[in-house]
Amino acid sequence: MSRKPAVVESKQKNEYIPQFISKKPFYLSSADTESDYLEHQRLQTATPDQSKWYDRGARLGIAATKFRKGACENCGAMTHKTKECLNRPRVKGARWTGRDIQADEVVQDVKLGWDAKRDRWNGYDATEYQAVIEEYEELESLKKRVKRVGESSGQKLLPDDGDEAVKEREEEEAKYAEESDMGRQQSTATRNLRIREDTAKYLLNLDLDSAKYDPKTRSMVDMGAQADQAAALVAEDNFMRASGDAAEFERAQKYAWESQERGDKDKTHLQANPTSGEYFRRKEKEESKTKQEAERKLLLQKYGGEEYLQPPQLRDAAVIENEKYVEYDASGAIRGASKVKTISKYPEDVLINNHKSVWGSWWENFQWGYDCCHSTVKNSYCTGEEGKLASEEAKNVRGGGAVEQ
Repeated sequence: MSRKPAVVESKQKNEYIPQFISKKPFYLSSADTESDYLEHQRLQTATPDQSKWYDRGARLGIAATKFRKGACENCGAMTHKTKECLNRPRVKGARWTGRDIQADEVVQDVKLGWDAKRDRWNGYDATEYQAVIEEYEELESLKKRVKRVGESSGQKLLPDDGDEAVKEREEEEAKYAEESDMGRQQSTATRNLRIREDTAKYLLNLDLDSAKYDPKTRSMVDMGAQADQAAALVAEDNFMRASGDAAEFERAQKYAWESQERGDKDKTHLQANPTSGEYFRRKEKEESKTKQEAERKLLLQKYGGEEYLQPPQLRDAAVIENEKYVEYDASGAIRGASKVKTISKYPEDVLINNHKSVWGSWWENFQWGYDCCHSTVKNSYCTGEEGKLASEEAKNVRGGGAVEQ
């Protein structure tokens, strides 16, 4: 009599496991997890096929010979509607002509994971790049053929860059060569790799609200760093930190690079010997300052004009800052200050034709007029109080009232 081995998952439940761990979520079916009550907590190894992609241009089979009901009116395929058809719009579609009916496309349901949905290279066909390679090889073969014909005939059919241009190109590429610990350039230069001192672009600004780094184009997108005063600090690589000693560090780094490019006797390396680099940089700065002062003194002795270089006396007496306390309200105006009257581009308070008020100071029966005489005729002559009485009498007459004697 053979005994069936006990299933490990069908052990007795551990009563010391908390309920919030052992309890299954409501969206999981209990039929699949009867043997293992903790299956919902275990790592699920079944993952969708990330390499699967849509089979572009695939057809289900042979095209139909007659138009079918519910098919696309343009091409006659059953897998899409007329407004979704990607074929050339016909003057008379397949519904009316019954000709050139296209085969049905293969409709696939590709289930992708989180990373596969966001992979911009997903579905890329590497064989498409073969056309670029073939074009390059064709150009190279044409150059070789033209060069061979030119050598046989003794003429230069292709323009020559010249020795100077080639030398400049090699020097430009050699700048990015990898250096040894002693500061010498290695013979096997890695020209296409960035040097050690270069900072990756995505590390220039770690602020979450700033620009984002796009690794494919190797550029910063969504220029969030330029939305405020940091735009003044934005260079070709967008925002760079410039507070504290960052600016001084950039000057030291630039001095070290320039000393190595010039091939100075005392060339420095900022990371290998920062003390030496700072010493020589400060020494060169002091020498340059002393030289400028000597040249300035020599020019003043020769041509004069030192009195014009002195700052004016009123500059010291000018009040640049004060301790006056000012509060601002929500609109940005000074709290407690008198409201400034808005100035219009049109002339205001201009009284004409003996009027005591401006046009538009009186309103009645959907008509503008003058308040001084109740006249509703613009640019009319003011009649004063008599005009008001005449206006009242005319209103009474129109209303059927008696005229006062």
